[in-house]
Amino acid sequence: MKTYRLPETTTSENLGCSWNTVVDFGNKVLFAGYFYSGPKANDYFAAVYEHTTADKSCEGEIKLTAISDQHFEDAGHALQWAMMH
Repeated sequence: MKTYRLPETTTSENLGCSWNTVVDFGNKVLFAGYFYSGPKANDYFAAVYEHTTADKSCEGEIKLTAISDQHFEDAGHALQWAMMH
């Protein structure tokens, strides 16, 4: 969480304003972020947030529940990981 500077609690609106790949997926908000780690590296990571209240709007609170321990070649593969967690 600290490596990528991700907030523990936030809203999907705040995530979307700071990062470009944020997807609502049922009760979860899936996230793919880019983190440069060197040339020719897999630089994307994934995170999963879950809604903490019945408010599923972009202003409803979400809490971080999972971060990938591996990096991916693109945002699509990062989101695939997030869908499975």
